[in-house]
Amino acid sequence: MDASSYCSPEIKELAKALINVQHTLQPALKDRENTFAKSRYATLNSVMDSCREALLSNGIWVTQYPVPADPGHLGLVTKLTHAESGQWQSSLLVMPLPKTDPQGYGSGLTYARRYALSAMLGMVSEDDDDAELATHGQLTPRQRSTREQRKSASKPVPQSQISTIPNDTHPALAAMPKLDGISYKTASAQDGRLCIVATGNVSAKQQVLRASGFKWNEERKMWWRYADSA
Repeated sequence: MDASSYCSPEIKELAKALINVQHTLQPALKDRENTFAKSRYATLNSVMDSCREALLSNGIWVTQYPVPADPGHLGLVTKLTHAESGQWQSSLLVMPLPKTDPQGYGSGLTYARRYALSAMLGMVSEDDDDAELATHGQLTPRQRSTREQRKSASKPVPQSQISTIPNDTHPALAAMPKLDGISYKTASAQDGRLCIVATGNVSAKQQVLRASGFKWNEERKMWWRYADSA
């Protein structure tokens, strides 16, 4: 296909809306553990949570649907449509399936959806080690060695940086202010204390969040507070 197959003749209005989306886009939280790679990654739910409000508030409809592909492969179209102008842009992703059964198709579709959407919106994503896992179920010795070298060379993590998301049902969440477009998740800081992270349309609720004890983490681009703070 030529380039014109992936977008409408004009995309000026769509581009303006997407610029606004990227101004308010929140990083996807790594909310699940990859037991093979011993690392966390952002699920499709996390990716959608981080971009849904930004897309809707700027009038952009996102749709993803499977299309025919070669045997043993999955084809996925991701399409962004600007509701007001009708302008659109799309991408086609074709990837091999780890298993050619319903379970393999379902997991492959979920995997493809989160990576395709992240790529189209310019979202920050985790390392691609789990791409190898999706294909072969394990890391190669070279990848494992590279991964360990990367870990050892990384800078120390600040004590206040949020690193894990253990659950979303902690009693502390019930005390958070009920705000339209805002949801809360628990997280663990490097000092071991429980934190609460606010996600969603946080840009419109900054004053309320700050009054409720939340702080802005510039490095991670998120609002957070210790759960036991008064």
